[in-house]
Amino acid sequence: MSTANALRWDGRPGHYEVYYITLTDPATGIGMWIRYTLRAPVDGEEPECALWLLAMAPDGDRFARRETFPIGELEAHDDPFRLCLAGADLSDRGAAGAIGGGAWELSWVPRLRPYAFVHPLVRRAGVAPTELVLPHADLVVSGTVRLGERTLALDGARGGQAHLWGTRHAARWAWTHASGLHSAAGAARPDTSVDAVSVYVERMGRELGPSTPVVGRFRGDDFAATSPAALVRARSRFGLTTWRFAARDGKRRIVGEVDAPRETLAGVTYHDPAGRPAYCYNSEVASIRLSVFDRTARGRFGWVLRDTLTAHGRAHFEYGQRASVADVELLLP
Repeated sequence: MSTANALRWDGRPGHYEVYYITLTDPATGIGMWIRYTLRAPVDGEEPECALWLLAMAPDGDRFARRETFPIGELEAHDDPFRLCLAGADLSDRGAAGAIGGGAWELSWVPRLRPYAFVHPLVRRAGVAPTELVLPHADLVVSGTVRLGERTLALDGARGGQAHLWGTRHAARWAWTHASGLHSAAGAARPDTSVDAVSVYVERMGRELGPSTPVVGRFRGDDFAATSPAALVRARSRFGLTTWRFAARDGKRRIVGEVDAPRETLAGVTYHDPAGRPAYCYNSEVASIRLSVFDRTARGRFGWVLRDTLTAHGRAHFEYGQRASVADVELLLP
């Protein structure tokens, strides 16, 4: 797990790196998004690091804070992994920090192996400007989160922790995480989760894609549709508020439908190391419906529906592009 979270930056310019945690408070339905970031510009400017805290309630109330610090405020250790950014900590067992009237103190017990979104063959081809791994794809989190005057006591919050790094953001993308899933009958599924991303990248003035890796755990089995063959088979169509995707790993096929109402979106701005902005629209109170199919025979009727999973208002979704959306507020410009 330490390897998955180990800092990749070697001190040179032209790099960005992000650690993030997403989770949902089961008592209130408030979704939270915590980020530890660094950016090393290519133009000779000093590298910088930042802390982000965003939270969204089902009733539309939102809390958004970001603070930027000199790179000297960042310290990382690999074995065991520990990141300290301006007094905020992140390890393989928890996170704690405070910015702008918000604070978090979280703990968890690691329970699954890490998942990588970029297949080794794709990595060797050098076509992925960003790499994404999930050191902790499905967590049960306890602790507290303070949002201004309100403090949440978390008990059994479901979420995940991810790590990504690269040289530039994609041209367009969609992302989702859901681990607080239920069956169609409403029964909780404690050992079930999904993480998916779909990206268009820029090559020679054109957008290529989408490339749509999907990982998760269903019916007690790991699912990883990340190989080149799986990416060719995957299907994806996404926009600002909706996404439909399909992916296959061996004899299992997943179809997902994500809905993030426009009024729940929080706009924030990312910047490449070269300075170019990307605009992200995030909902921590999205909904997802997953259909799980298994291959049973050859031929036209070879797939059978094994499970239908849902997370109403408890899924996490992000849509990004290179132009801002005129009528959606940028909470963190």
